[in-house]
Amino acid sequence: MNLGGHVRTSWTNAMRQRLIRPLQQLLVDVLAWFVAIPTATLLRFRSNDDIDWDTVRWVIGFVVVVHIVLGFAFGLYRRRLRYGSSDELLRTATLVLSIGLVLSLIIRTDFGSGIRYSVPALAPPIAVMIMVGSRLIWRRSVRRYRQSPKSTPILVVGAGDAGYSAVRLMLGDTRTPYHPVALVDDDPLKANLRLFGIPVLGTIPELGQVIQKSGARAVLLAIPSADIDLVRFVDALMAESDVPLLTLPPVTKLFATLSLADIRPVTDADLLGRPTSEIDTDVLAAFIRGKRVMVTGAGGSIGSELCRQLHRYEPSALIMVDHDESLLADVQLSLEGRALLDDPNLVLADVRDAERMEYIFDRYQPDIVFHAAALKHLTLLERFPREAWMSNVMGTVNVLRAAQRSGVSTFVNISTDKAADPTSVLGSSKRITERLTAHFARETGAQYVSVRFGNVLGTRGSVLTIFERQAELGGPLTVTDPGVTRYFMTVHEATRLTAFAGAIGRPGEVLVLDMGAPVRIADVARRFARQHSPELEVVFTGLRAGEKMHESLFSQTEHDLRPVHPLVSHVPVPPLTPEDLGVDRHELEDPADAAHYLTSVATN
Repeated sequence: MNLGGHVRTSWTNAMRQRLIRPLQQLLVDVLAWFVAIPTATLLRFRSNDDIDWDTVRWVIGFVVVVHIVLGFAFGLYRRRLRYGSSDELLRTATLVLSIGLVLSLIIRTDFGSGIRYSVPALAPPIAVMIMVGSRLIWRRSVRRYRQSPKSTPILVVGAGDAGYSAVRLMLGDTRTPYHPVALVDDDPLKANLRLFGIPVLGTIPELGQVIQKSGARAVLLAIPSADIDLVRFVDALMAESDVPLLTLPPVTKLFATLSLADIRPVTDADLLGRPTSEIDTDVLAAFIRGKRVMVTGAGGSIGSELCRQLHRYEPSALIMVDHDESLLADVQLSLEGRALLDDPNLVLADVRDAERMEYIFDRYQPDIVFHAAALKHLTLLERFPREAWMSNVMGTVNVLRAAQRSGVSTFVNISTDKAADPTSVLGSSKRITERLTAHFARETGAQYVSVRFGNVLGTRGSVLTIFERQAELGGPLTVTDPGVTRYFMTVHEATRLTAFAGAIGRPGEVLVLDMGAPVRIADVARRFARQHSPELEVVFTGLRAGEKMHESLFSQTEHDLRPVHPLVSHVPVPPLTPEDLGVDRHELEDPADAAHYLTSVATN
């Protein structure tokens, strides 16, 4: 293959187009005057015999010369303006207006005495319509010519700035896999609007009908500020249309110019959880920067993401504690790009080992501790409650005592919504840790708090992860009950707010994160099932022991107060001393006895 010859040919063709296209447009613009001036003249004379055609021809010739000179001066024919852009159209109109003024001066002289005074008023509008119209027609025809026959017709939801940019990009890029065919928008002022020739055919509630009318095979939600309720609404409208829903990044991420790479499919995470919150990052930075920060359970889904979040705020040391060496390797890989396990701040230890915890705290002397180490699978802990006691309850006691002994200034215990009016071993064990943390806050006077939130998307064992694995096996998707609902939050948002809650919490409080509206799990499963071919079956298995139909973020005696941030509630909890636990761990072997005991300790 003669690559050099191919490059030279492409360059030659590009240069030819660069020279020919401006000359072609100049010819069209010049011809516009040959049409505009005679037309304007004919409109003002009753008879063709009354017209001094010699003067008209002289005026046309003069105007053409002036147009060519001013056109190059304005940069219209030197490829300095994007063809058919608003800037070029404005300069074209300005050029024609300038010539109109020159023409009005000419007819006051002896040379232009045969021209009526109304001609300078009529000829420029006719000329500018021809010039602008030719550009728009050419640009539209070029877009259609460039449109790939393999591109997917797409309907754009939103005719605002993002929709405008998305349509412009798709029409102007020959490599785009999409071409816009219609828009919808709820703004009545945008009814029948056209963006680059693409019509607004209806409102968002009419989305299904517009999809059928336009023949769209994809839908782009071009509203970066759209909240989750709007995303869910649009997704529900498309439930029967069998076309994919695409979206753009949130408005907070669109700092740079929008690109086609920003268009992506709507994920289940977009439909679940709640919008990203605005927090004072200066407060968080001041809280973390320069401090020695320890994370227990650092290899887990919550702990590892928490480490990544904290690492950005430049702590003087980030001590990562976990009992699983493979998970610690994964954390180091995500932070440093290597997994040699040679970082002295990677600590292999189990929170169940009290002596080991004291040694680690004495050695590393952390200022801030995020305690994420815990067992979290409800069903398994119902069968083995002693493990919940040893890891969740006694493990937390060990870490709290070591933190108190070493003078930790801030301790953040990560809890769960199942701790509110608990009905399970998991919920009771985490409620106990909230009360234990409140006791140590009272003992130390330091900022010892708990953070409570619901299900976290993207973690091991989360509903979407399970659905993905079940789908890989060919289904079915299992859901406990058609009516069961749960709160959801992305792991990024959960850990981000957890770190912020540690900065604003007051000693002994439980900080409850706003999880948005609860989501029906059956709806999530059905949507997930429809995305596969053939569609997967959804099977209902029944609620398991300890499970609630609907989770609650607050117990019946707690009140939702948000004195600092609109998405963080502050709830006091009664303290519980380690001595009040008073149980031999061997008494917890029987699941029924253990569940009863844990519930009584958690709630009394």
